[in-house]
Amino acid sequence: MSPLPGFFAVIPAGGAGKRLWPLSRRDEPKFLLDLTGEGRTLIQQAWDRLEPLAGAGQIEVVTGSAQGEAVAEQLDALSPDNLIVEPSPRDSMPAIALAAAITERRHGDVVLGSFAADQVVHGSEGFAAAVEGAYLAAQEGFIATIGIRPDGPSTAYGYIKAGLSIGLLEAPQVRLVEAFKEKPDRAAAEVYLAAGGYRWNAGMFVFKVRSLLEQLELRHPRMADGIGRLADAWETGQRERVAAEVWPTLPKIAFDHAIAEPVAAEGGMATVPGDFAWSDIGDFASLGEALGPGPGGAAQLVSRGGPEPVIVDAPTAVVISGAGRLVAVVGQPGIVVVDTPDAVLVVPRDRVQEVKALVEGLEKSGQSERL
Repeated sequence: MSPLPGFFAVIPAGGAGKRLWPLSRRDEPKFLLDLTGEGRTLIQQAWDRLEPLAGAGQIEVVTGSAQGEAVAEQLDALSPDNLIVEPSPRDSMPAIALAAAITERRHGDVVLGSFAADQVVHGSEGFAAAVEGAYLAAQEGFIATIGIRPDGPSTAYGYIKAGLSIGLLEAPQVRLVEAFKEKPDRAAAEVYLAAGGYRWNAGMFVFKVRSLLEQLELRHPRMADGIGRLADAWETGQRERVAAEVWPTLPKIAFDHAIAEPVAAEGGMATVPGDFAWSDIGDFASLGEALGPGPGGAAQLVSRGGPEPVIVDAPTAVVISGAGRLVAVVGQPGIVVVDTPDAVLVVPRDRVQEVKALVEGLEKSGQSERL
């Protein structure tokens, strides 16, 4: 398909992927890995989805200084000017706002879409259709998001409640967002699923850059002022000095909390149904689902080469072998085994969310070299 007129995309590429330790590390987070065995890393897959919609010259990446060189190597079509390296992690709101402000200064009040670097999408036509619907809503002044059809009562994602149609003839499927719901407990998730009208929040947002920056000025004026100063200095010799002054003062806050939730409460958010297979690969259980069943019902991935894992009588096991050793699992259904050169993780599949706490414990105990 042809690129959408005046459409730009930004790929925020941050986070350490703590729930995927020891596979994902600070210096090599999950978006730099080929987790699905498709021969393309997650950030390369994100690029592949967006290039037909925006064109290579209109895709930006915001990432940390530790990953800037690796991102440039993996995305050889990315313009050096479109690689925005943030001085330190400040969560998604400052990263997206900086990209929006730089884009406005370069190109005017264009439509910008933000799509995370660490997600898996299957169904390019469905993805493109959803982005086009969000693009049309953004042109009408809405901040639009893409909602994923739930395939079960997940407690791992926030939920979007869709309301009335916004009345777009070209995209009648676009609806107002009635509310964003935080990650629910199991009982609430089952209620949402039974009620209908709820979708998972995948963190995909599309907006005109001026619409977003005006909302930021209204709700977070100090952040807006700092972002504006930094964007003004970005392509001058003052960038590093202004970044050192401004960036540490910006709050660490997610786009959802800073913009999406309050704007939705005032009727300014729209949502588009995303009818495609999606996963954020947030932990080893979701990685196993993305990989699909292997021999005997086990999901397997050899991420760094070496002998194929051997699994006997262990359905739904997830075995990741990357240290060159043979890994064998016998009689342990629902187990996750991750073998890397300097660490081995063994955890029941229904407790993989606790890996993040393990990583935070290593941080507190001064074992940061293992992370």
